[in-house]
Amino acid sequence: MTKAEKGAMIESLTEKIKNNDFFYVVDSSTLTVESVNKLRSLCYEKEVEMQVVKNTLAIKALEAQETPEQYQGIIESLKGPTTIFFCDTANVPAKVIKEFRGDKERPMLKAAYIDASVYSGDDQLAVLAALKSREELIGDIIGLLQSPVKNVLGSLQSGGSTLSGLLKALEARG
Repeated sequence: MTKAEKGAMIESLTEKIKNNDFFYVVDSSTLTVESVNKLRSLCYEKEVEMQVVKNTLAIKALEAQETPEQYQGIIESLKGPTTIFFCDTANVPAKVIKEFRGDKERPMLKAAYIDASVYSGDDQLAVLAALKSREELIGDIIGLLQSPVKNVLGSLQSGGSTLSGLLKALEARG
């Protein structure tokens, strides 16, 4: 890789990191070419961008950010073969890793950057997969807001039919 190509790669990574609030650093070593292609296909389906990077270039891209100290945990995880997953939804890459991996060991989560928080280690994968996306949280809030209104409307409707039945019974007697 020439110096110009390295510079272009650092610039590209710097922009991606700057424009993404969520990214995962993953170890996908020991996967066969066939397995990597399946992983890429799954990532493509779930709208996750998968990029294999050199650690030194990734470190330079992280250090080029406005506040490089917030990426310290990520920088420390950049050892050995590295793949970075970029996505617009925080929990999707974790779900992709869990779905693809099944009972295998790889791909293994090294670290994840989620809204200025760093999650280090593969043991954090379950926590990250359980995170709710923005859309899921909005749906939950709307459901909670609608619940009391639905209860009131349901009570009024059932009360109306009870009252109507009572009036019909009184009319039939009289």
